[in-house]
Amino acid sequence: MNILQRRVKRSAPAGSALSARITKYHDMAWTRWQLLSARDQMALAVLTLFLLLFIGGYGGYSLQQAAKQSKEGYQNQVADYFWLRAQAGNIDTRASNEVDQNETATPPASRISTALNGAGINDAQVVAMGDTVQLSFSHPSQAVVSTTLAQLEQQGWQLTQLSILQDAITKQLQVQATFST
Repeated sequence: MNILQRRVKRSAPAGSALSARITKYHDMAWTRWQLLSARDQMALAVLTLFLLLFIGGYGGYSLQQAAKQSKEGYQNQVADYFWLRAQAGNIDTRASNEVDQNETATPPASRISTALNGAGINDAQVVAMGDTVQLSFSHPSQAVVSTTLAQLEQQGWQLTQLSILQDAITKQLQVQATFST
């Protein structure tokens, strides 16, 4: 009979052994809880609540700080990206030499329109008048506007007039500029 009982115990699933062990510890803890005085039970409950609130508060604070650092890192990367785009003409001289050769075949207004579209500024009005090109557009980002104007200057355009107004309601920047070659 002992041999059969041993085999039955060995073939029992591991989940039931774990459940039995947890039940044993739970019963032991409940028995010890019941043996405490009412004052000790209240003190232990208050300390447990304080500990849970402290851990929860610190965890929330840590998550908030990590999110803040992540946001700052993203903003720094975006700023670096736009700075690099603005400096692209200075970095790759072969590309600028190829652009110089192609510029003579492309009209000035078309070159500026291409540069504006490449920067994400759509629906810009670009008009060529002799040696000057007038442009007008709206965009919500000051960083994009300043980067685009800097890129045009790096391509050899001289900014002769500039007017930037911000709409109070939509916060869109309304840009009017005149460039000359």
